[in-house]
Amino acid sequence: MKVCIIGSYAKALVMTSNRIPLAGETLIGYDYRETYGGKGSDMAVQAARLGADVSYIGVVGKDSFGSEFIDLMEKEGVKTKGIRITEEKPTGVGFIVKDINASNVIVVDMGANELICSKDIEENMDLIKGADVVLAQLEIPIDTALYALKKAKELNKITILNPAPAVSLLNYDLSFVDIITPNETEARITIGELPKVSMTHREVALKLLTTGCKKVIMTLGGDGVDIHTKESSKHVEAYKIEVVDSNGAGDSFNASLSVALATKTSEEEAVDYASAVAGLCCTKWETVPSYHTAEEVEAFRKGYRKGK
Repeated sequence: MKVCIIGSYAKALVMTSNRIPLAGETLIGYDYRETYGGKGSDMAVQAARLGADVSYIGVVGKDSFGSEFIDLMEKEGVKTKGIRITEEKPTGVGFIVKDINASNVIVVDMGANELICSKDIEENMDLIKGADVVLAQLEIPIDTALYALKKAKELNKITILNPAPAVSLLNYDLSFVDIITPNETEARITIGELPKVSMTHREVALKLLTTGCKKVIMTLGGDGVDIHTKESSKHVEAYKIEVVDSNGAGDSFNASLSVALATKTSEEEAVDYASAVAGLCCTKWETVPSYHTAEEVEAFRKGYRKGK
């Protein structure tokens, strides 16, 4: 199971409040903490804890946050050869406000993540060549993310694009993307619509498929996951769990989907596995501390009966 993450890292500065503040409002928060963040970082840790051989390509600043990230990757067993350290910009930072109902708002300064470019991809093609699955997201420049996936597809790798943070993708050629994995809100933004637009999930997926991507795997939170191709759609039920904190669940889903597909398991089974992993992630606070191991996931799935 070899997964290459085209990644982003941001130090997460987190605070809890009783509710999410409104625009222009000041609230008193509590429980301030610093933790690891960034979609690429989260994906790398989750994939590694599931037993995958994980490599990471990305850029961090020459600062304490960047050093902490490299230490984390080494501790988790992720290959760090593809990480470039720069003095041009600081390591990315994210400000997160969580409420007591497991909702959150996040603002990220991409920092050094903005500097990852095609040269970084070219200089680390050995990591892509050695992977079964290449996974990218959009906390890095979109042109770099797509360049990496295109080069990976030329090598017949499985390519996955998690379009988050979401942008309109209708003007892009995504014919080299095997799977695109938006949640239901992101899916609508990727086709240039507002999140509340009156369209079915199937209608949204069909429009997104006009970009040339092969499949849309749309996550629906507690309502499960839809798998769409031009010809058909399937639904995979969610695992019913008590949500403590949903932050990082999407990253957990994408990482575990990549790991499952790297084992050559069926697509539907891979989605079911990823749903279990992402569900477990929601039972603990934060991202990295909430990510479970392969053994923990297997024990959970064995003891679980859907709908019971």
